[in-house]
Amino acid sequence: MAVRRYGPYTVETSNEDKVLFPDDGITKGELIEHYAALADVMLPHLEGRPLVMHRFPDGIGEEGFYHKDAPDHFPDWIRTESMRKEDGRVRHVLVDNAATLAYVANQGCITPHVWLSRVDEPERPDRIVIDLDPPGDDFEPVRSAARRVADRLEDLGLAVALQVTGSRGIHVVCPIRREADFAEVRGLIRAVAGELAEKHADELTVAQRTAKRGDRVYLDCGRNAWAQTMVAPYAVRARPGAPVATPIDRDELDDPDLHSRRWTIRTIGRRLAQREDPWRGLGRHARSIGGIGERVGGGDG
Repeated sequence: MAVRRYGPYTVETSNEDKVLFPDDGITKGELIEHYAALADVMLPHLEGRPLVMHRFPDGIGEEGFYHKDAPDHFPDWIRTESMRKEDGRVRHVLVDNAATLAYVANQGCITPHVWLSRVDEPERPDRIVIDLDPPGDDFEPVRSAARRVADRLEDLGLAVALQVTGSRGIHVVCPIRREADFAEVRGLIRAVAGELAEKHADELTVAQRTAKRGDRVYLDCGRNAWAQTMVAPYAVRARPGAPVATPIDRDELDDPDLHSRRWTIRTIGRRLAQREDPWRGLGRHARSIGGIGERVGGGDG
């Protein structure tokens, strides 16, 4: 057991030499160090958002599980919030400091996922997310789709942020003012996605069934709903190599070497040393979605 201190908080860690990524020799200690080192960059994107932990206590060679409810043994200094669910309540962790990030990593949480709303106004999201899901391993169609989606959202007056997910695709994210509920936001973004899929029918689709997508990129709008989540920026993914979900600048879509797993737990530090977090201050660019729905179906797309 080791003792780590983060400001006023003490985290007792265990089995730091346990290998979580067997093909790469990446240990739980490295995972904890990753989240502790990137806490200052990550916390603005996590604070106040209910957390869902994707846990792999025995490493990615074993099946993981999603964990929502904060166990009673979590220390009192970890902030939690009780949120409604279909059949009751669930007590979510809120990541407001580096110590909490390190603590959940010690619990085998490889990937933190967060809500699109915050606990002070949980019914009103402040993020829109479209998940671009490719049909195969070729990343060029995803880069092209991201350009088309971003262009249309910007044409509608929204600010756009991009993130390679560390898995297969790209998240296109828009910060929005907390004026509308999830149903309104979901209806709008589905209309935008439908418009794009109709105009670029050979490249894009909103078909939920995989068999109907063919070789087109799927515009997944399903995350824009109560209690749905997105992978947190700079979260490690439970895949060989420990790739990291990484915010990118718009011009990086032109890089032919870009792919979803471009940066890993062992390379992300160098990137951040050379390039500022593209999502820094993202909330300051929040726009209203009022009136946008009337313009969907027109314009240049």
